[in-house]
Amino acid sequence: DILFVPFLTDTQNGYSRVRFCSQARAIENECYVAIAGCVGNLPKVSNMDIQYAQSAVFTPCDFAFPANGIKAESTPNTEMILIADVDLELLKELHSLGSVTNLKDRRTDIYEIELKK
Repeated sequence: DILFVPFLTDTQNGYSRVRFCSQARAIENECYVAIAGCVGNLPKVSNMDIQYAQSAVFTPCDFAFPANGIKAESTPNTEMILIADVDLELLKELHSLGSVTNLKDRRTDIYEIELKK
C-alpha cells in the first residue's frame, strides 16, 4: 500500500526522473509513494560534494485524493523532516470503487507465472 523510494541524485535532472517515475507508480498501482532523498554536501567524502532532492508523498489521482496526486512535499534541497498522514482505507475504497480500477481490471488471462520444476 506504500512504496518507499530512497534516492540520492546530484542534479535536478536525476531528481526529476525519480520524482516523475514515482508519481507514475502511485497512479498505476493505486498506492502511496514516499520518496526521500539526501540533501546537503559532504565535501570530505568522494563523489558526495553535491546532492539535489525534494522529499514527497504521492497519492493516486482520483476524487478522494489531492487532484495533483501530491499529499506532501518538502522544500527543495533543504534538510528537514516531512510528515504526512495517509489513509489506507481510502486505498481499499479506491481499489473497488475508484473512477479507474487498475488492479481490478487487470487482464490476468493474458499472463501467467508458473514455477518450472
